[in-house]
Amino acid sequence: MSKGVIAITDAEFETEVLQANLPVLVYFWASWCGPCQLMSPLIDSTATTYSDRLKVIKMEVDPNPVTVKQYQVKGVPALRLIQKGKELVSAEGVMPKEKLLSLLETHLN
Repeated sequence: MSKGVIAITDAEFETEVLQANLPVLVYFWASWCGPCQLMSPLIDSTATTYSDRLKVIKMEVDPNPVTVKQYQVKGVPALRLIQKGKELVSAEGVMPKEKLLSLLETHLN
């Protein structure tokens, strides 16, 4: 089991996210996005902290338009919590650590 963030592409989305046994936090980001640089350390620490209960994926938006469109990502950073193909949480913009952890704790038993 991975303890870090896994970078994927559109082609890997179904296998890595939709068919995953654990809930998956998908972090949509862009290299040109300043707020994404603020969120990245929080996403990394979340992947480590919740490695036993959560899979954390990151997708760069520009090279992955199919998934971006499918999950209606309008701005970055964006988060989607997906379990067994169902979207549980949708959030966009920078959020404090407490808010992210609260969102996750609500859905991770």
